[in-house]
Amino acid sequence: MYRELAVTVAVVLLATALIVVVALLTGTAAGKLARMDGATYPTALTRAATAFAAVITLAAAVTVAIATLFA
Repeated sequence: MYRELAVTVAVVLLATALIVVVALLTGTAAGKLARMDGATYPTALTRAATAFAAVITLAAAVTVAIATLFA
């Protein structure tokens, strides 16, 4: 029982870390592309933040959909 719980916690933590890394990479890429397109630093930061938030929101929506299927 305890071992199964530990494995579940480990998988959840690793998946969360992976999602955060992907979101950070997406935000960084969006900010860099915005700067290369000639956007100012505040505009590029806004685009990066929007991309980061979109990835986190998408991950949350997918998590809810999968949890609904298994509930």
